[in-house]
Amino acid sequence: MRFFTAAGLVNRLEEAQKQYQLERLLQQLDRADLLICDELGYLSFSCPGAELLFQLFADRYESKSLLITSNLPFGDWVQIFHGERMTAALLDRLTHRCHIFEMNGESYRFRESMKAKKSGKATT
Repeated sequence: MRFFTAAGLVNRLEEAQKQYQLERLLQQLDRADLLICDELGYLSFSCPGAELLFQLFADRYESKSLLITSNLPFGDWVQIFHGERMTAALLDRLTHRCHIFEMNGESYRFRESMKAKKSGKATT
């Protein structure tokens, strides 16, 4: 299992490409049975970065597990992947044989900070 924020993963992919080590990094990531990409859509990244992320996600299609967290509905992913064609192709792969969990409840962190505030405890 490997865990990255989306921005951190894109940064790693771009850096590996600059150093002519992209294939090596992709092979390392391919060895992980589960790749977790957290916070997709929180920070924007370049078009080349989006293309690298697309490549990584597409390469895992039907071969390795991928867990993605995002606060954006699929309709807004066009902003992340800089275009409808790449977004549609990616969503086609990601949503085929997947489990989608929508969580619309109250934020755990917010709830805990409110509890601490009410009880007079400082939060860090």
